Amino acid sequence: MKKLLQISLAVAAVMISASGAAQAQSVEAGAKKVAMCFGCHGIPGYRASFPEIHQVPMLDGQNAKYITAALTEYAKGDRKHPTMNGIAKSLSEQDIADIAAFYEQRAQAPKVAAEAPAASADVSKLLEKGACFTCHGKNFSTPLTGAEPKLAGQHADYLYVALKSYQTENNSVIGRSNAVMAAQVKQFSHAELREIANYLGSLPSELRTTPESRFR
Repeated sequence: MKKLLQISLAVAAVMISASGAAQAQSVEAGAKKVAMCFGCHGIPGYRASFPEIHQVPMLDGQNAKYITAALTEYAKGDRKHPTMNGIAKSLSEQDIADIAAFYEQRAQAPKVAAEAPAASADVSKLLEKGACFTCHGKNFSTPLTGAEPKLAGQHADYLYVALKSYQTENNSVIGRSNAVMAAQVKQFSHAELREIANYLGSLPSELRTTPESRFR
């Protein structure tokens, strides 16, 4: 069963990667296209209020393949979020590729260790149950294909909201359609998801938010 899950996760990751990978990327072009992103993702500690109050995710240093996949999913409506849906739908495939390249090259933190610091016994059991290492790496910063996000050090409150969104069904404005993630996340209570998110958020990270001069 575990082997079958690993194969399923790998296949799903490759499919996600292939969904938006063909465009040539330009960091320089991306730098000219991210003004709308900076209003939320360029302010350290900035909090969104939908669907609940949480810090917006750090994008600097995130995998370009993942950002491409995520924006493509928002544009298609596979990820539901009114603001992000509207923004993503306004972007061409080339815009998405360039924006993704821009954020990937903004990594400033040193490389993290090959394996994450040990979790508590309870959290370790949850991570094993969810097979989280399979796609996100043993340090949660080296994803299987790059189309999965780096999770280490990401804001815990954002991760909690994101994880819960995979449990949401039949909602027109909230939820994420990903069969693999949904199957994993639906095993857990909200309290368990919060434990997972808090652990992931505490890890050494390559992610950060770089303050933009216009917002200082």
